[in-house]
Parts: sequence; structure tokens; C-alpha cells
Amino acid sequence: MQDALISVILPVYNVERYLPKCMDSLFAQTYANLEFLLIDDGSGEACARLCDSYLQKDARVRVFHKPNGGLSDARNYGIARAQGQYIACVDPDDYVDADLMEYLVDLIRKYDAPMAIASHRVLLPNGRTQEFPRRPDCAMDARECLERMLYHDGVDTSAWAKLVRRELYAGVSYPKGKLFEDIGTTYALMLQCDKIAVGFEPKYTYVVRANSIVNGAFHPGKLDLLEMTDRMARDVTARFPSLARAAERRQVYARFSTLNQMLNVRGWDRERRAIINYIRAHRSDILKDARAPRRDKLAIGLLSIGYPVYCACWRAHQRRIAGRNP
Repeated sequence: MQDALISVILPVYNVERYLPKCMDSLFAQTYANLEFLLIDDGSGEACARLCDSYLQKDARVRVFHKPNGGLSDARNYGIARAQGQYIACVDPDDYVDADLMEYLVDLIRKYDAPMAIASHRVLLPNGRTQEFPRRPDCAMDARECLERMLYHDGVDTSAWAKLVRRELYAGVSYPKGKLFEDIGTTYALMLQCDKIAVGFEPKYTYVVRANSIVNGAFHPGKLDLLEMTDRMARDVTARFPSLARAAERRQVYARFSTLNQMLNVRGWDRERRAIINYIRAHRSDILKDARAPRRDKLAIGLLSIGYPVYCACWRAHQRRIAGRNP
């Protein structure tokens, strides 16, 4: 690991408004042995030119222009062309702390692990920042790390804020044409690890944008969340049957997340009924699960009273959050 080359993969698509801040944060890294692969995924001329301009600013930059194939395709394209022993993914509309890569490298060195994870902060549209509880760093085996991820307990499914030994990607790729592609991929990397180095210091800033894939208006692709989550649950429980309850909790959470995005959308009655029936079929297990978050149990309780009640409470919650904006 001493001075190993790290390939940083950035899938770029018409993000010229945000890319400069991201690149500035990467050029400022205290760990120097990096290469930056900007994968221009069919952007317009302005964004493509901006990507090329970085070739003159830093010799570590490599730019590739390709037809649009989506986020997964761009990440796979970059990983296939990476020269580093380790892979890190960064979304170009986010930005990172100057010591992110050094922090991840130190975790890998400390625990002799093939994969390291850092925490992150969330920058909300109202300018406020959310951070998660800090704890001492540690090494986890794959089972514990996956269990924490399934319960949203300090470990997330995101592709970013992680450093991965390149060999782990040999049999893993991001699912082309699917949204929520990290849910369908990160667990597969973890399954290959005997241990994973986990740090709880926030070193990555995830910027919430109203028009992002996750937060934008509902469309059929949003149903990919269910497919990706069910795939993760199936594969994880095949390896670790004792995680069946944790996987079930994550599947119910994915249904609630999708249901919330469908609240103000007409149509999709069959899909909505299937989601509600799934939650009701599994509600007893979630209510008995001591590790399931309180918000899950509250949502189940409201939905048990009736879907109109659940809708009214969720809309009131959204209005309360919006009212906090400056």
C-alpha cells in the first residue's frame, strides 16, 4: 500500500456548474499519488470543454469522451481504464475534504484491509449540514459491515467515500441502465472482503439537489430501487442466512422510500398496492426487530391505520422540513 496509485473515477454528464468545486477539492488532496479519470458521458460542448481544460491544469488528469450510457456505464468504463491498484469513486457534483484519500489509505494500512470506508456529511438545499455520529475507526468482517449497512447503522451503500482494491472489481460491475446502481454493487464488493476498515470521520460532502436522481420527480426508473434492494437481500442472505431479518428490514425501507416518492403522482395504482401489501405482509417482523429504526416502526403504524393517514402525515412532515428553509 506504500504510495500505491489510486484511480479516482468521476462520471461526468453536464455538471459544468459543479465540477470546478469538485476538482479543486481533488487537486488539493494531501495524498499525491492519484490519477483522475473524467468520463464524459455524452455531455454537451460546454461540459466536454471544461473536462479537457483540466488536462492543462494537472498532469494526473485523464479525460475520456464517450456516448451517453448512464452513470453505471460511465463508472464501468472508467474502472476498465484505471491504472491504479485502488479505485475510488467521486460524484462530480459533490466535493471532498483535502485528506479524504490519505484518511482512506491510512485505514487500509492500519487494518491491512482490501476496502476502506469513510463517513460523509449531507449538505441540504437550505444550506444546513447534517453529520452522523462519530465513533472510533475499526475493522469489521463482511457480515458485520453488511448488517450495519442493512440497518443504516453508520455504513451506507454509496459508491463514493470508499477505497477499494482493484481486484475486487474483477467480477463486479455497476448495472447498466439501472438507477440506484450503488445498492446493486457495493454489497458485492463487501462480500469479497475478509475485513473492511471503517472510519466514522466525515470526509466527503454529499450535496442534495432537488433535481438529482434520488430527489427528482417520480418516474418508472425509481422502481429500480426495489430491484436493486431485492438483489442485494437475496445475495447477502445466500451468504449469511443470519442476516435475513436485517435484509427484510432494508427491503421494507426501500418500499417506504418508493411509496413516499409516489404520494403526489397519479396512476401507478397496481405498483402502489403491491408496495403497500408487501409492507403489510412484513410489518410484524419489523415491529419485533429491536434493531429496526423507530422511523420504520412509526411509518408501519401510520400505514396500518390507513394509507390516507400515512399520506397526510408524510405531507405534513415535508411541509415542516420546507418551513425550516431560510
